[in-house]
Amino acid sequence: MAGHSQFKNIMHRKGRQDAARSKLFSKLSKEITVAAKMGMPDPDMNPRLRLAVNNARSQSMPKDNIQRAINKASMSDAENYEDIRYEGYGPGGVAVIVEALTDNRNRTASNIRTIFGKSGGTLGETGSVSFMFERVGEITYPVEAGDADTVMEAAIEAGADDVESSKDGHIIYCAFEQIGEVSKALEALLGEAGSVKPMFKPVSGTTVDADKGASLMRLLAALEDDDDVQNVYTNVEMSDEDMAQIAEG
Repeated sequence: MAGHSQFKNIMHRKGRQDAARSKLFSKLSKEITVAAKMGMPDPDMNPRLRLAVNNARSQSMPKDNIQRAINKASMSDAENYEDIRYEGYGPGGVAVIVEALTDNRNRTASNIRTIFGKSGGTLGETGSVSFMFERVGEITYPVEAGDADTVMEAAIEAGADDVESSKDGHIIYCAFEQIGEVSKALEALLGEAGSVKPMFKPVSGTTVDADKGASLMRLLAALEDDDDVQNVYTNVEMSDEDMAQIAEG
C-alpha cells in the first residue's frame, strides 16, 4: 500500500528516530534478549535472533550493545517478556495493529487503551482488524542498491512476491515462511539489506483526509513512544496533497 509507506516516511522525516535513538536501541535490545532466550544464543542457529541482530545492525547499534542483549538472556534475573498483539481503529476508522513485548500484561493493556482513547481511536478485540492485513516478510534496501528494474529482477530471482520502489528506497515483500531463504538470496544479488523483518502488510486500505491523517500520526507517535511497543502497522491511504500538507505541518 503506497500510502501507508509514504505515511511512515513522513514520520521518519520529522526526525522521530533521531530524537529517540536510545529508545529505539532499547526496543531492539529487548527483541534480541527475547529471541536469544526463546532459542539458541547463536544467531546462526536461531532465525528470530538472526533477524533481530541484523535489524539492530541496520540501525547502527554498537556490537557491544548487541552482545550485551544476547548475554542478558542467560542471566537469572532477566525479565520474562511475552508477545502480545493489540488491534483497534484510529481516527477516520483506520485499522491499527500494535505488537508489544511486555513483562506486565495489565500495565501494557492499560497504556495502549489510554493512548487509543486520547487520540480519538478505539481498542478492539483480537481479530477485529487483522483480517485486513497479511503476515509477510519485509526486506528493505537503500536507493543505492540499484534502480527499480535491477531490484525487481533480483526480487523475482530470489522468490519474492512484490516490490515497491521510490526515491526513498526499495521495499521487497515475500511469504512470511520464506524470509530467511529470500533474504539470503537477495544478499547474494544486491548485498546486505537495510532491514529484514516480519510485518503486517495491509491488503485493503482506509482513506482519510489531512486532518484525520494528522490525528492518526499523533496516535502512532504516542504508541511508538511506549516502552512496551515494538511495532505499529496501519492500513491508511491518503492523497499526495494531504500527505504533503501533513509533512509541511
